[in-house]
Amino acid sequence: MKKGILFLLIVFFSLSVIAQTKLDSVQQLEEVVLKADRYLKTFTNTQKVQTLKDTVFSRSAPSLTQLLNYNSTLYFKENGLGMVSSPSFRGTTAQQTAVAWNGININSQFNGQTDFNTINIRNFDGVSIRSGGGSVLYGSGAIGGSIHLNNNISFNEGFNNSVYANYGSFNTLDVGVKSGFSSKQFSVDVAVSRSSSDNDYDYVDSDKTNLNGAFYNQSISANFGYKINAKNILKFYSYLYDGEREFSFIFPSETPTKYQDLNSRNMLEWNGVYGKFVSTLKLAYLTENYKYFANSNLDTYSFGKAKTLIGKYDLSYRVFKDAMLQGVVDITNTSGEGSSIDNNKRTISSFSLLYKQQVKSFFYEATIRKEVTNNYDSPLLYSLGLQYKFGNHYTLNINGSKNFRIPTYNDLYWEGSGNVNLKPETSQQIEIGNQLDFKHLSFSATGFYNNIKDMIRWLPTGSVWQPVNTDHVETYGVESKLDFKYHIKEHQFSLGSSYAYTISKNKQTNQQLTYVPKHKVTGLFNYQYKRAALYYETLYVGEVLTLEDDDPKYILDAYLVSNMGLSYALGKQKQFTVGTQIKNLYNKNYQSVASRYMPGINYNFYLNFNF
Repeated sequence: MKKGILFLLIVFFSLSVIAQTKLDSVQQLEEVVLKADRYLKTFTNTQKVQTLKDTVFSRSAPSLTQLLNYNSTLYFKENGLGMVSSPSFRGTTAQQTAVAWNGININSQFNGQTDFNTINIRNFDGVSIRSGGGSVLYGSGAIGGSIHLNNNISFNEGFNNSVYANYGSFNTLDVGVKSGFSSKQFSVDVAVSRSSSDNDYDYVDSDKTNLNGAFYNQSISANFGYKINAKNILKFYSYLYDGEREFSFIFPSETPTKYQDLNSRNMLEWNGVYGKFVSTLKLAYLTENYKYFANSNLDTYSFGKAKTLIGKYDLSYRVFKDAMLQGVVDITNTSGEGSSIDNNKRTISSFSLLYKQQVKSFFYEATIRKEVTNNYDSPLLYSLGLQYKFGNHYTLNINGSKNFRIPTYNDLYWEGSGNVNLKPETSQQIEIGNQLDFKHLSFSATGFYNNIKDMIRWLPTGSVWQPVNTDHVETYGVESKLDFKYHIKEHQFSLGSSYAYTISKNKQTNQQLTYVPKHKVTGLFNYQYKRAALYYETLYVGEVLTLEDDDPKYILDAYLVSNMGLSYALGKQKQFTVGTQIKNLYNKNYQSVASRYMPGINYNFYLNFNF
């Protein structure tokens, strides 16, 4: 821990010295921002996309779980604070939620999902939530929706630096440093973060304490941009994550366990703009390494490691002023091995065609995708989105798509149990979205239906467990979001709320899927006067089944949790912000996974410095 803090301080003071010598001469330059994930902006007009950044980041815990849990309709199954965290998006499984890093799918090659407590938000400029199927754009797993971690490369901005430090209950430390410089031709930014906690909180209404729950993680990202000339730009993105977690006990007599992971991502991108043509070439190299210690006191462990090479090229052509055609070719080669998996390789090639056009108030976009691999037969994927604007206040969106998820390394190659004959999961879905926009108020409501076939489940076959294609699942429901902003002189008010009603049924048993609440509600009230700000947020999650059985002993109770925060800005430009937060304000006893209790009331204090 001391080495981690020292490393952050060295980076901070080094960058601060540079910034102070250059800031005044370049701060007035014009801004140019390049988006790494062009599809999210270009081909998602008919689906809901929510982007979180800035003030939402500063008041959130560093994990992606905490950020999204209070600011979206996603439900999280969390094995205790900081432990393994799995999302459920529109009633689907964690494997059916894709996570994209600057446009590249980064779900684990082993289990097909991302643990959201291993993503530190301090290393990113924005996090976007894309609801609904997106497999045509982002490949395997984007059935329920996708989460996007984005880094922006900017030019002509001079120096921009920020420092964030947070300390709270259970000896919890959260520190992040970001620094960037850009001129007309060159751009660089670096972000370093570290989060750690003893995580030894007392259980509410009990004399028990969370044992063996300590964790730390640290990450560094670096992004570079270079304008070769007016038509060509080179960009490079790099990310390194190192973390270790002990796994909390249910019973004090358990053997202590822990988990270590070390992941890296590197991507080179070349953008070219040639008249009506826009060319983008991406070359990426991703690594994934984990070690699991069944007894933390011993040096023996099981492991897994994977290496992925990605080559992706897309060429877009502006057919008319309001019409664009785009073709995409990508090849992904992965090699993986582990304690229970022999060294295996697979190569996936895909071909996509995308088209969009606007005709006055009417807009449509259509996409198709076909994958080719020797491991399974991939279906032809497609999507069609329609949008119509009725005046200035009401927009109607209709979207339909076919999506899929491929079998993972564990599914195919796990020693003694893997099933190389598995078919990919497929889904047919449709959604209808309504958007109302006024000066101070916006409201959206989206109804969705998702029909999932060939769901992969691990089931007992004789004396062993084996993955098979069995389930037929239907999910349907409504998502809504309300935002209200108003100011009276120096008094600023904002109110935000979201509600999700979700039915997710196994068609064979007619039971709601486990760990899918029918109701989830979030609410946020924010008040600001001059330099002071106060916020109050709340989260309600309805009851969930822990087994597909209506017996009350398999039902987790609904819970309502609230947080409160107060901050004050200092300095002539309000560049310093100090704040305090009270979490689980009413000391609620709750759990999102059976027997995995979350902390009661706890506190933290933070400093945010931008210069």
